Amino acid sequence: MSQSPVEISTLSNGLTVVTHAMPQLETVALGIWVRAGARDEQAMENGIAHLLEHMAFKGTKRRSARDIAEEIEAAGGDINASTAMENTAYYARVLKDDWRLALDVLSDILIDPVFDGQELERERDVILQEIAASMDSPDDTVFDFVQEAAFPDQPVGRPILGTAESVSGFERDHLGTYLSAHYHGPNMVLAAAGAIDHAALLAEAERHLAALDESGTPEPSFAVYAGGVKRGGRTFEQSHIVLAFEAPAYRDDEYFVAQICAGALGGGMSSRLFQEVREKRGLCYAIYAFASGLTDSGLFAVHAAGAPDRAHELFAVIRDELVRAAEDGFAEDEIVRVKAQLKMGLLTGLESSSARAEQLARQILIHGRPLSTQELIEKVERVEAADLQALVERLLYSPPSLATVGPILHGARFDAVVEKFAIPPSKAA
Repeated sequence: MSQSPVEISTLSNGLTVVTHAMPQLETVALGIWVRAGARDEQAMENGIAHLLEHMAFKGTKRRSARDIAEEIEAAGGDINASTAMENTAYYARVLKDDWRLALDVLSDILIDPVFDGQELERERDVILQEIAASMDSPDDTVFDFVQEAAFPDQPVGRPILGTAESVSGFERDHLGTYLSAHYHGPNMVLAAAGAIDHAALLAEAERHLAALDESGTPEPSFAVYAGGVKRGGRTFEQSHIVLAFEAPAYRDDEYFVAQICAGALGGGMSSRLFQEVREKRGLCYAIYAFASGLTDSGLFAVHAAGAPDRAHELFAVIRDELVRAAEDGFAEDEIVRVKAQLKMGLLTGLESSSARAEQLARQILIHGRPLSTQELIEKVERVEAADLQALVERLLYSPPSLATVGPILHGARFDAVVEKFAIPPSKAA
């Protein structure tokens, strides 16, 4: 029996090390993922996880901010980071002989950041500009709005970037407090894919990352879906609409049901919403549906943008298509198409070392172990038409979340459609 290319070990401080050997490659993608993000913030800390991610690159006890960038780029590699609702990632991609350098730099910025005051002021200004840019983007704004409407007064309902007010108030002590509370060994995964040897990486990881705290970390508050409406008053050329409902969490048995349902309704040019809304009626340029997950909740959402004077018509068609799916179900060819798209995405991820390293890290953070591609494909294949129909029925009987940005003419007609979501479809049609 051939040995699996995926190997997993645990350091003495609880940090997980996982690798996928791809010996045919000439590069290595590796990164450190932390099970801590925006949802782990207190109300007064909104945006601190994102600021910490930025500040990690702004100097350590051994390296200046310029040194960090130059060392990786001089070796032909690249280094970056990202903050999400439930995790923060620091990652690099380098030539196969330079992975030790990449691990050294990544470890350095997480264990020995200095949080220089002048760098903090500069980076604070950068993030304030980032927040301002997101407010100028109707797409960004409407998704922040629907998250707030779905999960009001909770960390998962707040913007990952924070607000201008919260970010302006952060000092270096706030960064140190958040890091020391959440960046612990049991809360972190070192993942690598490409031309990498597991034993060699494990030895280097023990040397570079042993200083991480081995104790546990605080559990985030449970996400409580509520639903509601939030509308923006700023003027944009189009009306942006996001309609959402609570969806299965990552660990839920129905997670892939939601993924396939979203694909059938609005996952591509052949999907129901695209064909009905754009191709037949010309109500908007683009429309799509998606299901996003958290460890304990999620959102099933439809996003569209169209002319303000036809927003009520656009929204009505979206509702009609959801009702039709609940009443009539889905055709087998729709489901086969979406399953093929999902399987394509899973298999394509195996061809990219960066995507594979991220996939492994996320699986361990969420499920506690790597999931085989065959296991994931079997989860996709088990979904049946009746599962999709039942999911849509439950969505329509649950509290909706609605966000709009931009002008909406004929507001009374639009509100009439909104009100129908509070009535069972059979009585509101």
